[in-house]
Amino acid sequence: MVNTAYDTAGQTPAASPWAAVGVSAFDELLYQAVLNQPDAGAAGWALLTGASPARVREACNRLLTLGLLQPPDSMGGLRAVDPRVAIRGLIRRRETESELLAATAEEMATAYEAGLLREEPSRLVEVASGEGAIAARLEEMYARAEHEVCLFDTPPYLAPAGPQVDLQADLLSRGIVSRGIYSASGLEDPKALSRAFRMVELGEQARVLPSVPLKLLVVDGCRALLPLTASAAGGYCAVVVWHSAVTEALQKLFELAWQQAAPLGQAIDDGELSESERTLTRLLATGMKDEAVARHLGVSLRTLRRRVSELQVRLGAASRFQLGMRASQRGWV
Repeated sequence: MVNTAYDTAGQTPAASPWAAVGVSAFDELLYQAVLNQPDAGAAGWALLTGASPARVREACNRLLTLGLLQPPDSMGGLRAVDPRVAIRGLIRRRETESELLAATAEEMATAYEAGLLREEPSRLVEVASGEGAIAARLEEMYARAEHEVCLFDTPPYLAPAGPQVDLQADLLSRGIVSRGIYSASGLEDPKALSRAFRMVELGEQARVLPSVPLKLLVVDGCRALLPLTASAAGGYCAVVVWHSAVTEALQKLFELAWQQAAPLGQAIDDGELSESERTLTRLLATGMKDEAVARHLGVSLRTLRRRVSELQVRLGAASRFQLGMRASQRGWV
């Protein structure tokens, strides 16, 4: 059996599957001979393949290295390894080599991009105009993430939240860390609040600040997406920044904000709070205004403030925001 096949439509030789795992045409032919005539020995396999004994011995050494043959033992000479075991081993070896090559490609790409930036600094940024172009860049950046994604989340939102939620969910399912800092004013929107809590359920590490400086996505600390403009007419424009001192500065900005932000978590049923109290403390921990919390709960401001006052007494908190933080520290949110 030779290491090529023919395309019946065009009668052109097609590569054998063995070529994909590094087995040459002659080595495949010899392996088939060993499988069919295991006791023939080198001289017999030379006759079967029509090759010289020297060439057969060289090929046997290659097959030993590839794990297709096992060395002689007390029971006799060379023997073929079970093809199911041998081929799986070859595939795993090639997969490992491919992964190493891919890692090398990433390292070389970093040097390649750095060289391009030195020659042409304008390559540092790429402008994306319109919702479609921005969505495409966003999807690409999430797909290329390898370690961590960090984001500032604040209105206005350029597109429906659904696709980005799906992208983040897929990211988390791949074991990639996702950290988000939400603006308290943005969480006053019930849909935005529900989405934030949904991301926490999926595994996102979320925190909240009264406000965040800008909308921002940083991937692996080396690629960033941030808006340039946003108009009510839909003339959205964003910029992708490639690895540079700019992305390093944006990552540091995120880390500073992360240290100052308060955790955004789910209420935990530890028997100390009622369901309505757990919901209240979770909303308070976002830092949103009393009016927004009352709207979320469907109660009047007077009722809300009475409930907050009761909780403050229980925790000895001097302010509504401090109440939310102390509830968080006690594991209530």
